[in-house]
Amino acid sequence: MKLGYNEIMIVSMYFNDINDFINLEMGVKRFQGNIERFHFNPIPLNEYSRKLFPNIETFHIYNEEDEIFDDGKIFKKVIWYTVNYSTYLKEKEQGNICKNIEYTEEDRKKYGNTIPSEVKSLGDYCFNNCDSLTSIDIPSSVSKIGADCFIGCTSLRSINIPSSVSFIGYGCFLGRSSLTSMNIDNLQFISKERIFMNEPVLVSIEIPKNLEIINGKNIEKKDINEFIIPSSITKLGEYCFYQCSSLTSINIPTSINEIGIYCFYECCSLISINIPSSISKLGICCFKECYSLKSINIPASVSEIGDYCFDGCSSLTSVSVDNLQFISKERIFMNEPVLVSIKIPENLQIINGKNIEKKDINEFIIPTTITKLGDWCFYEYSSLISINIPSTINELGDDCFCECYSLTSINIPSSISKIGYECFYNCSSLTSINIPSSITSFGRGCFYGCGCEEELMKNETIPTDCFK
Repeated sequence: MKLGYNEIMIVSMYFNDINDFINLEMGVKRFQGNIERFHFNPIPLNEYSRKLFPNIETFHIYNEEDEIFDDGKIFKKVIWYTVNYSTYLKEKEQGNICKNIEYTEEDRKKYGNTIPSEVKSLGDYCFNNCDSLTSIDIPSSVSKIGADCFIGCTSLRSINIPSSVSFIGYGCFLGRSSLTSMNIDNLQFISKERIFMNEPVLVSIEIPKNLEIINGKNIEKKDINEFIIPSSITKLGEYCFYQCSSLTSINIPTSINEIGIYCFYECCSLISINIPSSISKLGICCFKECYSLKSINIPASVSEIGDYCFDGCSSLTSVSVDNLQFISKERIFMNEPVLVSIKIPENLQIINGKNIEKKDINEFIIPTTITKLGDWCFYEYSSLISINIPSTINELGDDCFCECYSLTSINIPSSISKIGYECFYNCSSLTSINIPSSITSFGRGCFYGCGCEEELMKNETIPTDCFK
């Protein structure tokens, strides 16, 4: 099938970089002029790339830090990053569109307790200590309820949670609550400790002490020691099984691709868990303080492991790692094409059925099969002095070398385009580092506390927030 002008324009809407647009027109003669056909910008623009899109009428702003243009034919803006309700109203007056509107505590105090239908999320502490609130109906436009959203709402007696809600922040209903009745459009299961709901993301909330009625029926709060997750679920949400103290085993279906942060935090009776090969990400503190967890299998599919994932797993003696790269005194390295690592639990003795020797390493050679260094990869690697980064690497993840106090020098190849948040944070011995022109994205605080911080500040291509 031969792609025409319309088809290639649709395809190019998903390009991530201006070079992709340029290479398309240079490589295929019949697609020359594709950029000029756009009446909106499908990617963030700078002064150079703005000139390549001469016919823009609607300007899309994807990130808060994006450069904004209102020249030429531009008559409307579309804002994709999250804005509060007050900002939305101001932008609406100017004819602009906001895609992600959050109702904040300040908005609620200004506009009242009724949640507007345009709102997509409720901010942290949105209804904090709202004594006058007795009942609330959350509109189906809302997909996220922030942390501590209804904390201290002592008069709140009933609430409706629609099936659109796929994220519920920790401590949502904490405090001296009068909440006795809930209506949940997508109820999954009720235990003694938590209410589980929603598809495709399994989320949960801690049961308020006074709660007696859900969906018009009296509820029985019971212990669970085994949990079967429906195959319709694709992600286990943040804090999903937090403090489910009686849970001893759980079957994770292959439909799941991600386990959220603090998901099994303080599941103190959980003995073992099998992670299917469909999982690509284990969130921060995912199994933290699972005191009874003795063994775990990490498949090769896992390309991101949050820090402190197994912190406090005092009974963990055996780990099976399908794609083991290297074991040091401090971390276990695994996976291709993304290099990820976990901090070694103190009692761990066996990996892949063999006794392990925990040893210091001061030099690390990264395999050329790796394309990215994952988040927290070398975090607090105190003995690391030098490292060779091959030209196959295109990205350094968040906190990648954070607090590598002994690291003295590093060579960044021109293949790298992104340095993550706090990447070299507090690398106090780092006195030599090169910054190639290929880097287009610098994470906040990426060079804060570096030994070469003053020298890097002279480089005008590095944003000032890299040193904050």
